[in-house]
Amino acid sequence: MTDTHDNPATRTPGTAPATRTERLDRVVIRFAGDSGDGMQLAGDRFTSAAAAFGNDLATLPNFPAEIRAPQGTIPGVSSFQVHFADYDILTAGDRPDVLVAMNPAALKANLADLPPGGTLIVNTDEFTPRNLARAGYASNPLEDLEDDAASSYQVHQVAMATLTRGALSATGLGKKDAERAKNMFALGLLSWMYHRPTQGTERFLRKKFARRPDIAEANVLAFRAGWNYGETTESFAVTFEVAPATTLPPGEYRQITGNTALAYGVVAAGVRSGLPVVLGSYPITPASDILHELSRHKNFGVITLQAEDEIAAVGAALGAAFGGALGVTTTSGPGLALKSETIGLAVMTELPLLVIDVQRGGPSTGLPTKTEQADLLQAMFGRNGESPVPVLAPSTPADCFDTALDAARIALAYRTPVLLLSDGHIANGSEPWLVPDAAQLPDLSVQFTTEPNAPDGSGGFWGYLRDPETLARPWAVPGTPGLEHRIGGLEKADGTGDISYDPDNHDRMVRLRQAKVDGITVPDTQVDDPSGKAGVLVVGWGSSYGPIGAAVRRVRRTGRAVAHLHLRHLNPFPANLGEVLSRYERVVVPELNLGQLATLLRARYLTDVVSYTKVAGLPFGAEELQGVLTDVIEGVRT
Repeated sequence: MTDTHDNPATRTPGTAPATRTERLDRVVIRFAGDSGDGMQLAGDRFTSAAAAFGNDLATLPNFPAEIRAPQGTIPGVSSFQVHFADYDILTAGDRPDVLVAMNPAALKANLADLPPGGTLIVNTDEFTPRNLARAGYASNPLEDLEDDAASSYQVHQVAMATLTRGALSATGLGKKDAERAKNMFALGLLSWMYHRPTQGTERFLRKKFARRPDIAEANVLAFRAGWNYGETTESFAVTFEVAPATTLPPGEYRQITGNTALAYGVVAAGVRSGLPVVLGSYPITPASDILHELSRHKNFGVITLQAEDEIAAVGAALGAAFGGALGVTTTSGPGLALKSETIGLAVMTELPLLVIDVQRGGPSTGLPTKTEQADLLQAMFGRNGESPVPVLAPSTPADCFDTALDAARIALAYRTPVLLLSDGHIANGSEPWLVPDAAQLPDLSVQFTTEPNAPDGSGGFWGYLRDPETLARPWAVPGTPGLEHRIGGLEKADGTGDISYDPDNHDRMVRLRQAKVDGITVPDTQVDDPSGKAGVLVVGWGSSYGPIGAAVRRVRRTGRAVAHLHLRHLNPFPANLGEVLSRYERVVVPELNLGQLATLLRARYLTDVVSYTKVAGLPFGAEELQGVLTDVIEGVRT
């Protein structure tokens, strides 16, 4: 195992820590504080260190929607949870083993999640009468925790702000600026406790604050001070080691968030199709990071346009598709509603368009920084008329890359808009991603029509003459000589594409557009049913994959059999889905909505679905779903 204590800046040569070291297979840590305390940065850096060390990991950032909630209040609490292990894990953990609370509000908002025996590290400098009152405490809860033997919390009271100021006293920074580095003190302490590498964090800080070397050095000093505090204090009798994961397939890995993976998938789709990528987007939480990331990749032929509103953004993307580019637009639920008319236009014009919806809590503005899976029916039916659109959903942050490629494949091959449903949990969460061999990615190349194709011998161009296999119409780049044609939102005549009000033609065109989507080639769904004896099948989609998978593992460890099926393709469904559902006595569908996939499955396959729903703005817990599945299994047995 890598020796992470050999940092000459944080340790006297020849000394040894007085603590003993225990080896663990997994740990869940939650950093919590005010939205200005830098908890997201501290959590992200700890995650990067775990990734560099070789652990498998999953993260759950959780932050307030307000740009700046009142300081010290519960609505302003921001947290970052990281679960890292020496084996393959599926979730960021139900509850933290270690809670770092930077102020009373963070303690009050998160303490209920800390199990008995958990480790609590508290920044005592913030437990002033004023801050206690802001958090709703009548007295100092730390005194009660020390006296509460029943909770058996391992409480460590650390004056982080005072210690940080002391470490930075020689830098000349004022009190306020010095205290801002206390998140790095906390990160240094946790890095010492869990033997995390330090050099990467120090390099990151110097690069991040390269324009302010004094700030960079202050953060490095605070980070080292936290490490040194762990080394020298007698409060911590034990440190912990979590070995690198050995169950992951060999290869080159990097830590990746869902939004970054979607951006990389879009870039890869442009390269593998040979088309320029044009992103028309309007900033909206939690999708904005896709725009930010794609704007960095102009060298791959990516053009990004931050439009004045959602309607202009999707219009620009569709216009780019008409011009021969891979048009992409990104949004969240409220923006998807605004884009619906233009998506309908894309259905009518039959142009490839990739629409990425990073779902959040609704309706309306709803919960911008919280997760939900409640846009499925909007994606399926949220347009006027019969407007069929393929719908896909990634299951994990890393899966976002492959799902974006799959969505681009469908859009380009079938000349249709495609909706990709991510969500806030996937978008902001991260995990290790096995970097693929670019040469092995699917070929998405497109053949534009360059010659007249009229079957009547007129030498003209019929814009709606269909490919017999895909039912896709030809794609002709504007300006190609002899291929002038009319497109727009009015109904098209079959074949020619002329405007048509003929009733029989409209009926035929509606059915053709539906048949095109119904005929999209998607792989058969695969069922995880090791024993083949399960009577209960749990079906999920999107970000419920991790909690469902973890719950299934727990249920199987109790000796009960349960099968798991997870859907990427939601429209059309895999061809074998109906047959698979019919094999099981009960089908359970957990969703972060009020039962939208369950409704579709019941309507399509007449399956008696057990719907389990939650709309709390947070992902499912594995323990929560374990209880649900156990109850259903026991009900089937009786």
